[in-house]
This record gives sequence, C-alpha cells and structure tokens, in this order.
Amino acid sequence: MPTLPKAYLTVIGAFAPLFRKSIWERAVVLLLGAILAPGKRTVTAVLRVMGRSTERHFQNYHRVLNRARWSSFMASQILLGLLVMALVAAGVPVIIGVDDTIERRWGRKIKARGIYRDPVRSSHSHVVKASGLRWLSAMLLVPIPWAQCVWALPFLTVLAPSERYYRTYRHRPHKKLTVWARQVILCVRRWLRHHPLVIVADSGFAALELLARVQRLKDTLMVTRLRLDAALYTPAPPRQPGQRGAPRKKGARLPTLNQVLKDPTTRWQRVKIRDWYGEGPKVVEIVSGTCVWFHAGLPVVPIRWVLIRDPKGKFKPQALLCTDLDVAPKQILEWFVLRWRLEV
Repeated sequence: MPTLPKAYLTVIGAFAPLFRKSIWERAVVLLLGAILAPGKRTVTAVLRVMGRSTERHFQNYHRVLNRARWSSFMASQILLGLLVMALVAAGVPVIIGVDDTIERRWGRKIKARGIYRDPVRSSHSHVVKASGLRWLSAMLLVPIPWAQCVWALPFLTVLAPSERYYRTYRHRPHKKLTVWARQVILCVRRWLRHHPLVIVADSGFAALELLARVQRLKDTLMVTRLRLDAALYTPAPPRQPGQRGAPRKKGARLPTLNQVLKDPTTRWQRVKIRDWYGEGPKVVEIVSGTCVWFHAGLPVVPIRWVLIRDPKGKFKPQALLCTDLDVAPKQILEWFVLRWRLEV
C-alpha cells in the first residue's frame, strides 16, 4: 500500500473498517489513482498512473469493484459525515440536493434500463427520449472557501430501475422515483440526527406523499417547484362542539397562482438575490402566502408558496413551495437557486 501523509490517512482511514486488509490495500490504490488519473478513470488508467502498469494480477483490482464484499451504503454514511464535519459550520442547516440523472447505456444484459425523457435535449414543445439507467443522487450543497462558490458534492447514488424491469423480472409494483427519494431522505435524516436539514429538489419531486412525509420529520423541510395551477385552499376551520361527520381537510378554495400573477392588485416585493444561476446578483419580484395543497385521495400538506417574476421579463414566472410555513420567502428562493449547482 502507498505510504500516505498523516493528514490523508486521517480522512481515507475512516473507510478502512469497511474492507478486509487485502481489499483495503487495493482500494487505496484505486482511490489515489482515480484522483491522479487524467481523462477517464478506468482501472487500467489508475494502475498506469500509480506506476503499476506491469502488475501481473491486475484482475484483483477489478474485483474490488465487481466481486469484493463491502458496503457502498455504509461508505456513503461515512463520506457524508466527513463532509459535514469539514465544511458545515455548527448550527447551520445542512442543504441536501436531490436529483435524478440518466446514464445512457445499451445492452441486452442491462436489465434495469428503461426509456426516459431526456431533460437536457427536451423542451416544452419537443420531447427527446433516451435509453439508459436512471440514478437518483443526493448531494451536499455547501460553499467551498477556495472556490468562492457553492459546490454540489455527491455522497449517495441509488439506482431507480424502470417500470419494465419490475414488471418483467421482479413481478411486483413499480417503485416510483419519489419513493426512492423518500428513502434517501429518511437515511440522511437518520445519519444527521443533530443537524437541521433542507432538501432542495425539482418539480419531479413535488408529490404530496413525499412532502407530507418530509413534513413529519424533525428539523427537516423541503423546497421544490409548485405548479401555477395547483389547487390551493385555506386551512380547515376548527371543528365546532357537537358537529357531526368526518373532520374537514380543507377550507375555501383560493385563487390559483396563475390568477394571482394576473391580478393587478397583487402587491409585489422586490428582493435582491446574491447569485442567480451563476449570473451574479439579480433583482426579482416576489409575493408569498400560506395555504394547504390538497388533491383527492392524497395527504393534505400545509405549505408556504412563493411566486417569482422578472421585472425585465427575461424568464417566465415560476412558483416555489416550502414545507415550513415560517421560513422567509427570500430564504426559500436563495435555497432553491442552489439547485443550479446540481446541474453543473
């Protein structure tokens, strides 16, 4: 095994209990080589940059990744703990970005692949589909001092197989992406019991079941997009003494955010965002309120909504929601803008 400085051993050594001694020595070589290798980080490139291009039993390094028994799930927990310890100040919320991505793969033996909408190549008027594996990634969104910006640092990635895979090979109902996201959030909440959590996600995760589950977690909130035509209501009125029937779930219907947007009496507030999608400071107009989001047969979720528009008209109006009703609207917007780092 390469001789490492003590500063490196303190960090890398935290993962040693996950491996047997012989596997650990090869894992260290692979880790250091992946950091140093230019171009593609293949096992061959790693061995070459580590000066082991003449290794006779090179297959043993491949087996670390495809045969050796070690838990990548436990490694994710250790990695997240190290990142939070090094980069997140005490008392500051831990911001976790959740997003899915498609790895374009073909092959008859790749059973979990499916056909998905390509978010990069598609637009509102044109849909492009791609064949591959869908992965759900959880990333720590944290400012990096020497980079002078926020980075998205992946620590956990989960394979979300296609509906065809469950129907053909598992013979059970398809596990939706929002269900995978719920399990990931529950794991992170268990790993970081003493830290407040902020979950940032796109509109694909604006599902009432997921939002309701997050709302029941201690010191955890979620920020995501909200449809402009969502059915919003006032909270249910208090139950009167002697009143019969099932308790009401909602109150009166509120105007949709589309109607609020077009209403000339809407009072907009101008706020300045420090970094708007990498473009620097930007002034936008917002209006906010609280309500309950309801759909028949689904949980009732109290939310704070934030409607955003550009005074210069450079982007279309959009809406956000937060499961914590007490958070300031500007803070909700600043948290959501960090999602841009997930893409880059």
